[in-house]
Amino acid sequence: MLQIYTGNGKGKTTASLGLATRFLGHHKNVCIIQFMKKNIEYGEITFFEKIPNIDIIQFGTPDFVDKKQPKQIDIDEAVKGFEKAKEIILSKKYDMVILDELNVALDFDLVSLEEVLPFIKENKDELELVITGRYAPEELLEIADLVTEMKEIKHYFANDISAREGTEY
Repeated sequence: MLQIYTGNGKGKTTASLGLATRFLGHHKNVCIIQFMKKNIEYGEITFFEKIPNIDIIQFGTPDFVDKKQPKQIDIDEAVKGFEKAKEIILSKKYDMVILDELNVALDFDLVSLEEVLPFIKENKDELELVITGRYAPEELLEIADLVTEMKEIKHYFANDISAREGTEY
C-alpha cells in the first residue's frame, strides 16, 4: 500500500511517525529514510534510537536547500537516499518504509520522478510505503492508495514564533 501525506500544513512527518509507532506496537519492522535532513537532533531520532525494530537513516546536510540553485552535495545526498531506499525496500526486511520529504526532493529536482515513479509503482504492494512532503507530484498521487493533504489554516510562524523543540524538531 502507498500512503502519501502532502500539503502546505503542518503534520505530514508527524502523521507518518504515528503510523511507525503503531507498526512498532505490533512488533513490525520500520525504516524511515529522511531526505534533506541530516545532523540535526530531531526528537524522533533521539526517541526511536532507543526502540527496537526501527531504523532511521538521514540524507542531506544541516543547511536549507536553495530550490533555484541546489548545491551538488544536495543532489548527491538525495540520490544516495533514493538508492538506499531502493535497497531497503528490495531487502524485504521491513514491514513499513517511510520516505520522509521525498516529495520535496522531487519538487526541487534533487531526484528524478522518471526514476522514482516506476520503482514505487512496481514495489508499493510489497509493504506499507509512506511518502511525505509538500508538492507531491500528480503521478504519485494517482498510484497512491491513500492521500491526505494537510492544509494550513493558521500557523504561529506568521507571528514570528520560530521553530520549537518538540514540535518542529
